[in-house]
Amino acid sequence: MIGGFLRCGSPVKIIDELVKNHIGNLTLIANDTSLPEYDRGLLIVNKLVKKAIVSHIGTNPESGRQLNAGELEVELVPMGTLVERIRAAGAGLGGILTPTGIGTIVENGKDVVEVDGHKYLLEKPLRADVAIIYATKADKFGNAFLDGTTRNFNTAMATAADIVILEPEEICDEPLNPAEITIPGIFVDYIAF
Repeated sequence: MIGGFLRCGSPVKIIDELVKNHIGNLTLIANDTSLPEYDRGLLIVNKLVKKAIVSHIGTNPESGRQLNAGELEVELVPMGTLVERIRAAGAGLGGILTPTGIGTIVENGKDVVEVDGHKYLLEKPLRADVAIIYATKADKFGNAFLDGTTRNFNTAMATAADIVILEPEEICDEPLNPAEITIPGIFVDYIAF
């Protein structure tokens, strides 16, 4: 999993290191495949991703080209469903029920559950081996603060991976004030800076 929403709240330094070291054959779980010249987009352009589970690929023409050429497998998931599947994994839930996709091709092959006369798709939790997430600042204990919209997918992803690597812009010498902690250090395994 890689946090961020387009260029907002992306762990760009870690992504640059993945590209530099040609770490490939990845399954990417993210909101998007970004832009060709930036963050997650660089993973696509350098053909380091074999499968992308994302909400959209429209801002990166290379994603569409690789998809059409059979070089990249893409699983498109509605954005709200994607983040809730991640959140369900982090909370230890067996999945979520959503009406999004009922009566469309999204429904194909999925369990449909009826509750009080309404149909819902059962969407299973989405967990990762590794989550690479961004923070505005962190302390040496891994407690992190994310400012404004940089929270996007980062906060949910921090709870839904076996290993969480945090890329803060700043590391504070003193512990963060508990009132400003967005991601508790208990979820963070490594701090990269």
